[in-house]
Formats: sequence, C-alpha cells, structure tokens
Amino acid sequence: MIPLSIHIKQGLAKLVLPFLFVVACLIMLLGQAQPKFIETLRLKVTDFLAPGYALIEEPFNIVYGFVNTIKDIQNISAENKALKEQNLQLRRWYHVAMGLVDENTLLKNQLHWIPDRALSFVTARVVADVSGVYHKAILVVLGEDHSVKPGQVALDGFGLVGRVTEVGERSARILLINDDSSRIPVRLSNSKAQAIMAGDNSLYPRLIFYPEDKHPIEGEKVVTDGQGDVLPAGIPIGYVHYLKPGQPVVVPYLPLDHLRIVRIFNYGKNEVIAPGAPGRVIPSTKKNRQGPVASPTLLGRDE
Repeated sequence: MIPLSIHIKQGLAKLVLPFLFVVACLIMLLGQAQPKFIETLRLKVTDFLAPGYALIEEPFNIVYGFVNTIKDIQNISAENKALKEQNLQLRRWYHVAMGLVDENTLLKNQLHWIPDRALSFVTARVVADVSGVYHKAILVVLGEDHSVKPGQVALDGFGLVGRVTEVGERSARILLINDDSSRIPVRLSNSKAQAIMAGDNSLYPRLIFYPEDKHPIEGEKVVTDGQGDVLPAGIPIGYVHYLKPGQPVVVPYLPLDHLRIVRIFNYGKNEVIAPGAPGRVIPSTKKNRQGPVASPTLLGRDE
C-alpha cells in the first residue's frame, strides 16, 4: 500500500463526493441515451445480487421466527381453547359445504357447464423489498427455467399484491398495488359499485371515481372488475376502510410490508374477441366449379 500524507488523504476525501456526483450524472445521461442497455445491465446486476439478498435476509428471518415462537408459547393456552371452539364450528360447516358441493356438481352437470381452464402458476420467495420513496416493489427469486413474463399477476395466500414488471434469468421485480403509478378497476361486493383503486405509496390504496350515489361501505370486500383488459375479474384484494370521513381506502388481506411468499399466475390473454356480425357470410378464397364465389352479403337482403 502506497503511504500518503495527511494532506493528500484529506484532499482525496474532499474529492469523493464530487466524483460520485459526476458519475451519477454520467449514468443518468447514459440511461437517457441508451435505455435498453441500462435496463439490461440493471437486470444482470439484480440477478447477480439476488442470492446475496437471500443470504442477508436469512438471519433476519431466523430472528423473526424466534420472536414469533416466543409469542406463540405465551399465548398457547388461549389459542388452544379458541382452536377447539373453531374446530367444532368447522366440523358443522364441513358437512354443509360437502352438501353444497354435491348440489353444485349436480346442477352443473344438468346445465352442461363449461368450466374455466386451469391456471398455471409458480411460487416464489421474496428476497428483498426494493421500495423507495417514489415507488413500491419487491424482488423475488425464480428458477433458471422459469416461465414468468412481464404483466403476469402476483398473489399472496389471500389476494392480489401486484404485477410483474421486469424479469431476469433468476429473479423478477413485482410492482405492488400501492405504488403511486398503480390504477386498477375494482368492484365493491355490497354496494355493487365500480371504482378505481389508486396507489399513493402508502400501505392502503385509495378508492376514487366511484358513483356519488353509491359510496363504499365500511368493511365490504373489494375485487378486481376486469374492465379494460388490465386484470381478470373477481380476484380478491381486501376490504373497504375509512381513514377519515370521505376518504375510503382498501386494506389488503395481508399487509404489503410483510410479504414472504407470492404466487405468480399466468392468466393468459383476457381479451374476449367477439364473433362476426349476425347473418354475415364468411367470404371464401376458393372458386367452385360454376365460377367465382359471389361477394359476401347479408342474409335475407336483396341487392
């Protein structure tokens, strides 16, 4: 190591901040000139650092689990009593549910019900909260041969949490529903009203643009509406809560700052393509033996 005098060390220390400022400006200019290159470089860095995030997070998970275990031991007696009561109630509801399942199956068979196609999904572990002051997102680790693509829907065990925005070789970034750029059409269960759920970087997204004659009701469920081909309809999100009069928000079923495991679903293409107009003849490209096929016309219409 080259020995340096105190004056030289002090001079170098003063130059560190200007040097970092110049480097930051150069990176910003390069990002404006070559955005594709910067995005690819960022994904490569994210893939490289993803295992490191997992190693750093592991001790915190161990401590978090140990603290939860101590709390569970303290409350085990009360929880055991409550679980016994819940078990009795669930046994009663189990028989009711089995009867409804049989009835539902019988009715579907009589109606020749066409079921929806089975959805494919992958389960991923959250390794880092990459949220900042101006955005809310998480980073998940994936296998090398994953099938995750941007735009797919991310859910926890209870409901919607966000959508995939960036995908690397071994990781993916998920933009959460409380991000400031998130706007999702939703439907309210009791009032049957439509609204827009808008993120504002807080834990609870706001409800805006709902009908004046159908105000959200405290505690009612919020699900996706499926309008605009943004998200499939019927995905649960949370319930309505009023932080103060006239300011309804959506409280997610699981706090967005405590995500550990998420499932990424491939809903495919949501757009429904309508068939041709009623009564219109589909033109043919082939010729029959009697000559060329006439141009398509509306059935029942004289030319």
